[in-house]
Amino acid sequence: MNLEKFALNGKTALVTGGSRGIGKAIALQLAEAGADVLITYARSAEAAEEVVRQIEATGRKAKAVQADAVDFNEAEKVVAVAQSEFNGLDILVNNAGITRDTLIMRMTEEQWDDVIRTNLKSVFNYSKAVIRPMMKARSGSIINISSVVGIAGNAGQTNYSASKAGIIGFSKSLAREVASRNIRVNVIAPGYISTEMTGKLDENILKSIEAQIPLKRAGEPDEVAQAVVFMASDAASYLTGVILNVDGGMAM
Repeated sequence: MNLEKFALNGKTALVTGGSRGIGKAIALQLAEAGADVLITYARSAEAAEEVVRQIEATGRKAKAVQADAVDFNEAEKVVAVAQSEFNGLDILVNNAGITRDTLIMRMTEEQWDDVIRTNLKSVFNYSKAVIRPMMKARSGSIINISSVVGIAGNAGQTNYSASKAGIIGFSKSLAREVASRNIRVNVIAPGYISTEMTGKLDENILKSIEAQIPLKRAGEPDEVAQAVVFMASDAASYLTGVILNVDGGMAM
């Protein structure tokens, strides 16, 4: 086996929503694999700069840019920064996302729109912004972070599930559009992952969720990140349009 194919030396990655949780783990793992990394963040500059410091400690180049994921013009500006300051862009990870969970009887139009715009439109924004330079380079890897609820659904998450299912359909269609230019588009669908957000849940709820997972535990952000690194690497050079569940068997 040629282990060098798993390395990302000489590549540049852009991770949206890379200042915390799964996005942070992805950014750090990409750097550990050898990539220079640019991250976007919505609000917490301090957290984003800490990620930059951790990436730079690996010897890789890093930068954090504040950007609204739902704004296409800002997406274009972020990609322009990657092109100018990092000398190209090889990997895009669309990770930015939010939840506004409630039953549809109580869900407001604003809660629906916020989730669809942030989770799904952002994927369009950044994918469209990177496609032209990737097509010119005849190379690239786009990895979109969906969720197992986009496959199986979940009560109280019609907005979130719809956005994550939309990412899967979008990714399969885009994969067909750009495959001839050697651009791969794949999806990572995490299950129940331990993050700051899930850490706020009641302990009994946590135990109930874990009992439904065949591996009987929550996943870790690093376990999602490792799957992203694989998909970004040349080891996955014949994979496109793939949905990889990282869920402990939750959606079998």
